[in-house]
Amino acid sequence: MSKTRVGVLRGGPSTEYEVSLKSGSSILSTLRDDMSDRYHAIDIFIDKKGLWHIDGVAVTPEQVLKKVDVIFNALHGAYGEDGTVQALLDTFGIPYTGSQAVPSAMGMNKQITNSIVARHGVKVPLSKEIPSHEILADVLSHARAIFNSFPIPVVVKPTSGGSSVGVTIAQTLEELTQALSIAAALDRTVLVQEYIKGIEATCGVIEHFRNEHIYALPPVEIRPAGQFFDYESKYSESGAREIVPATFSDADKRTIEALARTVHSALGLRHYSRSDFIIHPRRGVYFLEVNTLPGLTSQSLFPKALASVGGKLHELADHLIKLSLKLV
Repeated sequence: MSKTRVGVLRGGPSTEYEVSLKSGSSILSTLRDDMSDRYHAIDIFIDKKGLWHIDGVAVTPEQVLKKVDVIFNALHGAYGEDGTVQALLDTFGIPYTGSQAVPSAMGMNKQITNSIVARHGVKVPLSKEIPSHEILADVLSHARAIFNSFPIPVVVKPTSGGSSVGVTIAQTLEELTQALSIAAALDRTVLVQEYIKGIEATCGVIEHFRNEHIYALPPVEIRPAGQFFDYESKYSESGAREIVPATFSDADKRTIEALARTVHSALGLRHYSRSDFIIHPRRGVYFLEVNTLPGLTSQSLFPKALASVGGKLHELADHLIKLSLKLV
């Protein structure tokens, strides 16, 4: 029996380059170590300039895609998670893991995502979107306007992006000014949101898994060492306590699982996703953002939640590939 040729995309021209390399490496390892009898894994490295490589040799996407049957998309951030590479793969008619181009683009944009999920009854923080060029032209005026009109502290973040890159909680006018400048340098627009104090949580979902249409993994409780679950907390050994199963009430767990399914469906996402939430002690559960291509490194939350219910990374990889090939 011939093996299915799986091209694993990793790297890419985004701020999440290093995380993507690790996610891709995890998938390559599990395909080669645990499923070499059915899959031939091909390492497709995309550098920070967006150039594609196989075995260290620069090639065109067309040359690469002639050599694969399916793509496992392990990219994160811009280009890999915003619909760009998905549109390219659609052009060549190559099946791939994860959401399609338009839902990926929507999921990457936090303001669009919030607007859509709010229409489906999901609580979202009060927010305001500001073009980055306006901020950079007069950052102090924008900082003063926000400081005088928003409840302080506020959360400032690039409208698009992941892994909490460029996210700041600002409590003073000086911090707000700096936060706006940082976020504006990373994206075309900046999102300013009310800060909701509570316990952070995340919940992954997988389509057509374990006899459920949308299977919700156990929510993970996140206790960051700092103010919030920032990039350092996510990818360092001691940055946060990640508790699974979480210590939330059963009611909160069920709510989070239901909301994660709602977000996935409302945005038209595909195969799998992971949604982040905050639980306020009085106001309830608020949605923060969605990850259309959850990290799959040894430190990532999705594999940890899967492991808590006896699942393995190779089981997930096999399932996602079969979903892509419409074998499930």
